[in-house]
Amino acid sequence: MKFRIGTALLAVAMLLGCNQQDGQQAGKAQAEIKPIEWKLATSWPKNFPGLGMAPERFATMVEEMSAGRLKIKVYGAGELMPAFEVFDAVSQGTVQMGHSAAYYWKGKAPAAQFFTSIPFGLNAQEMNGWFTYGGGQQLWEEVYAPFGILPLPGGNTGVQMGGWFNREINSMEDLKGLKMRLPGLGGEVLKRVGGVPVTLPGRELYTALQTGAIDATEWVGPFNDLAFGLHKAARYYYYPGWHEPGSSLEFLINQQAFAALPNDLQAIVKGAAKAINQDMLDEYTVRHVAALDSLINEHGVQLRQFPEDVMAQLRKVSAEVIAEQSAQDPMMEKVYKAYKEYEQGVRRYHAISEDAYTRLRQ
Repeated sequence: MKFRIGTALLAVAMLLGCNQQDGQQAGKAQAEIKPIEWKLATSWPKNFPGLGMAPERFATMVEEMSAGRLKIKVYGAGELMPAFEVFDAVSQGTVQMGHSAAYYWKGKAPAAQFFTSIPFGLNAQEMNGWFTYGGGQQLWEEVYAPFGILPLPGGNTGVQMGGWFNREINSMEDLKGLKMRLPGLGGEVLKRVGGVPVTLPGRELYTALQTGAIDATEWVGPFNDLAFGLHKAARYYYYPGWHEPGSSLEFLINQQAFAALPNDLQAIVKGAAKAINQDMLDEYTVRHVAALDSLINEHGVQLRQFPEDVMAQLRKVSAEVIAEQSAQDPMMEKVYKAYKEYEQGVRRYHAISEDAYTRLRQ
């Protein structure tokens, strides 16, 4: 009996010793694995609220989920390259990732504009549905494939504000000759009605507005506009953001760098991007409220709604501009057709669901 007990104890001790040794060896082997290091360049100031923090949170999440096997260092606009050179940097492999907005690349791929926002188009909820289950992601990948880039949704600001103006907008005449920072198709619509669209990175907006280089600007909404101090350079704050009703941001990934990752790290990158996409919308939904209260109650900002007849005319012109530009580019026409088909269906349903409830609770 003593012999059997002794033998059993010896076997247990040997087993524990082997397990401990195996664990130490596994830990040592994992420690010896050199982590993959990526660079991510953004079009936003470093650590800027909302837009700038989304890629920071993404990088942290990827590192934690991968147990340190994939480390991503985030660079703000101007640190490695100007804000509007992020696309080329990812395409060329200068950096492995970027975080920006697709409509900045309309000169390279006109269809890209649909993947941020178009005038009087889809809202944030509808955009996310289009990307995930409505075929939008596949079209987006097709648009970016010639540039060696994999795009992923990287956040949404929701319906934006109409912008900051130093004079009231009472009619279409007030838009003529107006120099306004307004990117994407919204800028093309402004140009059609006699305005002068200007494209500027975010960090230049305050100075341009204050010095009179531009007469008006849109940016995002109260959360970000307050952070930039735009209320110090303009009197009137207009709504709604007809030009960007559901502004999606994007993660840009160099295809070769992504393909070189093992399958589990690819899944982690996609999963983290999906989480951040929703996280940004959640944050803006909350932060806009307090920021708007501050702008109105503490800084005396004058909130204005665009006149209905101005909105009706801009809606009409927007439809004309989008249809005309789409007809000039086969890929844009393909995306436009798919976008409209999805939009018609989702709006038909939302008329008796989301929209009906919004009217009811007023």
